[in-house]
Amino acid sequence: MRVARERRVARERAGDGKRTRSSAQSSARWRARVEASERPNVDADASAAIIEATSTHPVSQTTSYSFARSGFSAECERALNAQINVEYNVSYIYHAMWAFFERDNVALKGFADHFKAEALEERSHAEQLMEYVNLRGGRVELQQLLPPQTEYDHPEKGCALYALELSLSLEKLNNDKLCELHRVAEDAGDAHMCDFLEGAMMDPQVQSVREVAEMVATLLRMGPPGDGMAAWHFDQYLQNKA
Repeated sequence: MRVARERRVARERAGDGKRTRSSAQSSARWRARVEASERPNVDADASAAIIEATSTHPVSQTTSYSFARSGFSAECERALNAQINVEYNVSYIYHAMWAFFERDNVALKGFADHFKAEALEERSHAEQLMEYVNLRGGRVELQQLLPPQTEYDHPEKGCALYALELSLSLEKLNNDKLCELHRVAEDAGDAHMCDFLEGAMMDPQVQSVREVAEMVATLLRMGPPGDGMAAWHFDQYLQNKA
């Protein structure tokens, strides 16, 4: 009885092995048929063209390579990153000026609100440039910001005139930097970058220079430099304007 049972178990195991091998062979034949049916019918010339195209334009698997980059020079990329730093530094200074005029012992809310708006505007310009760098397939590289001064009172000019003249200098500096950036784009033959700068950046910047220049002229007409009442009246003008 024991011998018969062992023989029966051996026959069952042998049958299972045959079925497993048969199933594996069938599965392999099925995969081969599927792969053959899905394989595109490409002639030799087309295959050679595909191989050449993929070898000429390799696809990187890392984030260091941009799929969208086209006609965007490294020099333009560096110049745009430098301008982003300029915009953020100017915004940083305007933030400090806003905090100064918001103090309880300065109490010129119109000036505070004006410089806060200027700070946000300069930051938005930096973000526009960052978006453009990404649009062109570049890499944004933020740089260190310089700490701005905290005091804006001047013994002769007073805080109002001193701050506006500083603002005018910053706007002119920004305009000069944008012109330099435009020249870099021109030298690189980057028509799209030139168009972007002219439409989105340079025209608003020229308008800002003119606006601040008129503010300086208006304040000087209200009274001599350092006149506290002139600063107060101009502050009221800024509050009403807002």
